[in-house]
Amino acid sequence: MRVKRYLVDTVSEALPLIRSELGSDAVILSTKDIKIGGFMGMFRKRKTEVVAAVEGETSKPSKPRPTQQQSSVSIQKPQRPAATAAAAYGAAYESNSRGASATAVLDPLETSQAVERATFVLQQAASSDKLEQGQFNPAPPVVQDAMPAAPRVPAGGGESTPHRTELEHLLTTEIRDMKEWIMKLSRQKAVDSQPAALRLLCERLEEQEVAAEWIDKLRDMMVEMSEAHDEWSDSSVVWQHAAEIITGWLRPYEHGGIGSSERNVYFVGPTGVGKTTTIAKLAAEQTLKAGKKVGFITSDTYRIAAVDQLRTYANILNVPMEVVFSPNEVPRAFSSLEDKDLILMDTAGRNYRSELHVSEVNSMLNTQEQGTVFLVMSLTGRTSDMRIIADRFLPYGIRQVIFTKLDETTVYGTILNLMLEYGLQVAYVTSGQTVPDDISNFSAEAYVAMLLGEPAHV
Repeated sequence: MRVKRYLVDTVSEALPLIRSELGSDAVILSTKDIKIGGFMGMFRKRKTEVVAAVEGETSKPSKPRPTQQQSSVSIQKPQRPAATAAAAYGAAYESNSRGASATAVLDPLETSQAVERATFVLQQAASSDKLEQGQFNPAPPVVQDAMPAAPRVPAGGGESTPHRTELEHLLTTEIRDMKEWIMKLSRQKAVDSQPAALRLLCERLEEQEVAAEWIDKLRDMMVEMSEAHDEWSDSSVVWQHAAEIITGWLRPYEHGGIGSSERNVYFVGPTGVGKTTTIAKLAAEQTLKAGKKVGFITSDTYRIAAVDQLRTYANILNVPMEVVFSPNEVPRAFSSLEDKDLILMDTAGRNYRSELHVSEVNSMLNTQEQGTVFLVMSLTGRTSDMRIIADRFLPYGIRQVIFTKLDETTVYGTILNLMLEYGLQVAYVTSGQTVPDDISNFSAEAYVAMLLGEPAHV
């Protein structure tokens, strides 16, 4: 019995190969999906393994073998992407390692050609400056084929333009990925050569989910500060320099909070971030410490008991409250509180991934009573979700932020990411439910000390 193994994309591709090599009497013994090849664990391809057999040793393939003249002709094979070439090499290696009982899909010459193509593409990827514009179109070296290649369509009447464009796009994408991987390895090697204290600092920032962009920028600035790196052996010195740099980044975005001359203050934000509690804390602070006469307005009529919650705080603080159900009622509410020094308006918490909900809230704020708008966000939320919220409100000019629930998380990098990425100005941070104690003005120095923590021991 002759047994042969094929690696193909689909079972249907193996059928003509089986008939041509084993004859029409061959049967398929098994099929299974496997992953082969790849380069350094990357770009592995999914294939189907088909094992076929035919009785007897005298069965001959129905397709005649090529003549000596045909096999000696020099043919340039169609170029294959780098990942495909590397995958072919991996397939040949796996097949050879199984022993003589299994037939290799690629012969040694084809394996050598695959390695040559992969090496050629990698060399071009490392030196090409045109990858980002998609202008790279490498041509593999011409090789001599021991086996006949698939027929090629003559130039000028052949392969369709869409198919050729798709192959070029695939090749460009895979080469770009290889280049990024090589650059990543180079950066990692540079990081490994840096002092241990500096590496520990970067690891701390990664744990705090600080974006890689700001970690790399901080590392580069600190390396430029001391080329000898002698002082970087002391962790406390490294932490001190890092704190100074990050504090310098954030200090321009500190917001002083509610000023003495401000009268109308609005609060917007998603559901459940603590807007109502934050308003109560600020009202108590302004009433007890600043001696101002405060009034409440709420449009949060969507959430059950939201009005009752704010009314409870209003009764405790002995301040009046107005409820509005539409933008037309907002001027009336402000008119009722015209004798107050400070008016704090609570808005409905909605799904701000929806542009419609954002415009609804903005219509409440777009009245003749201008004032400061604070975006309230919880630090227990995901950074990606906070970016979406910031994107929704930035077009309306809202950049003042209050971060809540500081006590419910141990990861603080989100604040730095949003401040530097969007230019948000942080006014307050809250850290509990106690009114009015659990709120404080944002301080860059205090925040950085919390972000970096204690210096790590080398």
